Amino acid sequence: MDDDAVERVLAAKPEMADLGRAAYALLLELYPDAVVTVDGGDIGFGSTSGYKGLMFTLSPHREHVTIGIANGAVLPDPDGLLQGKGKLHRHVKLRSRSDLDDPRLRLLLSAALMGRE
Repeated sequence: MDDDAVERVLAAKPEMADLGRAAYALLLELYPDAVVTVDGGDIGFGSTSGYKGLMFTLSPHREHVTIGIANGAVLPDPDGLLQGKGKLHRHVKLRSRSDLDDPRLRLLLSAALMGRE
């Protein structure tokens, strides 16, 4: 993992940099053995550096931070946290620390990780 590259991605959107750093820390807490990669403005978390092993993406934007979930379309989402209409992937938009601290988000991310085993 290239910490400088990760920080450049997070710092590129100063309005959301702190939230992005907190989301990054959460994803590493839940997925400590992740291979972290940077591709353009996205940070990837997966079992390998390629797309096939991708589990999550983290993308800071001006007004939110997006956590993308590979195969999120098959996850149970009774609370309707997931957004998107792709055949496989879904995402969650974080706009504040309270979104990140929502225990339902942790459950959703944990369910995604359990599904990869």
